[in-house]
Amino acid sequence: MPLFLIIALLVILSAIYSYINARWLKLPGTIGIMTLAIIGSVITIIVDRLNPSIADHLTVLAKNINFSTTVLNIMLGFLLFASAFNLDVRKLKREMRPVFILSTLGVIVSTAIFGTLLYWVTGLIDIKIPYIYCLLFGALVSPTDPVAVAAIITGSKLPNNLETIISGESLFNDGIGLVLFITLLEITQSGTDNIDFAKAAILFVQEVFGGIAMGAITGYMAFKLMKSIDHFQTIVLVSLSLVMLNSVVATLLHLSIPLAVVTAGLLAGGRSINVDNKDHSHQALEKFWTLIDELLNTMLFVMIGLQMVNLPFIQNYWFTGAIGILVLLGARWLSIMLPLTFLRRSLNINYSSINILTWAGLRGGISIALALALPASPYRHFILSGTYFIVIFSIIIQGLTLNRVINAAYKNNPKD
Repeated sequence: MPLFLIIALLVILSAIYSYINARWLKLPGTIGIMTLAIIGSVITIIVDRLNPSIADHLTVLAKNINFSTTVLNIMLGFLLFASAFNLDVRKLKREMRPVFILSTLGVIVSTAIFGTLLYWVTGLIDIKIPYIYCLLFGALVSPTDPVAVAAIITGSKLPNNLETIISGESLFNDGIGLVLFITLLEITQSGTDNIDFAKAAILFVQEVFGGIAMGAITGYMAFKLMKSIDHFQTIVLVSLSLVMLNSVVATLLHLSIPLAVVTAGLLAGGRSINVDNKDHSHQALEKFWTLIDELLNTMLFVMIGLQMVNLPFIQNYWFTGAIGILVLLGARWLSIMLPLTFLRRSLNINYSSINILTWAGLRGGISIALALALPASPYRHFILSGTYFIVIFSIIIQGLTLNRVINAAYKNNPKD
């Protein structure tokens, strides 16, 4: 199928789902779009069993989209940059310590706990999954989704400091989770007996700190360029080229694309680019990136729903998918509680926030993209199906109830 036709069909389908949700369902955007996309995929699967010739026309779009490549190499950079550009950097600085701990130590702890619990639980029910694959599964579902989280908590009674922590953590933990996933994937391919810890450590440092350094340099340069002119179209082009430059160079140099674009977005958007009081280019640029964020977000969740068509084996993993959901919730709770217990004096959050932080850990497109990128193995279908169940539960169930959990916890406290 021609590329233009794929994009056209995806945009048309996104517009249809978005209209139905805005006109009748009136659910939060990410939840409504994904729900409709899943319903559409389920109908397609049913039609496929009744009349495969008709289903061939319905499944052509899903089968022609390389979801993993599209998300990781194209959409992710723009989505993360948009979220970082519009984040209040002054608030982030005040909450940087808990954000840093939860997005680094929290992801690593969550991966370790998830892998250990899953290995133990599956062993009890006589499902044999190697421990390293359980850890790999944990690495790809531990990062939270900044797009889904930001769209849902907007307008809730969540205190400003906790909102900043949740948004900041979800921005940075994508990069850490992706690097951890790549490291563990190399271990699974080389074998646990041939682990080169020095090489793994160098790879980790290169990806993380190299990505941050490149994002800081390019972000500062782009900020200076945008500040020196008052031509809005050129300013938009500079910001677009900033995302693309970081994505291309990070890929070539084996650096973390998420960390590079997030750092660049924070530096480019953290200070006003207005050259005088009459120029509102910064505010206009924020609106531009908000629009890009919402459009790509809509298409992303349509694509997530469409992927059900490509997973005919998913119906065989309902039970293990449910186990994965429960194990992940437990791992998420412990990965927040443990740092909070040992570092409670230096973190600006209390124990009552643990449940909210746990329930706000929504998973999204990056988890499915990483699962789809797994090479062929006896455990690929297990991990891919489990990831899909976790993402569906996360977006629809946690997403629909998150604001209720927040508002119940802070019903007597005004938002500060």
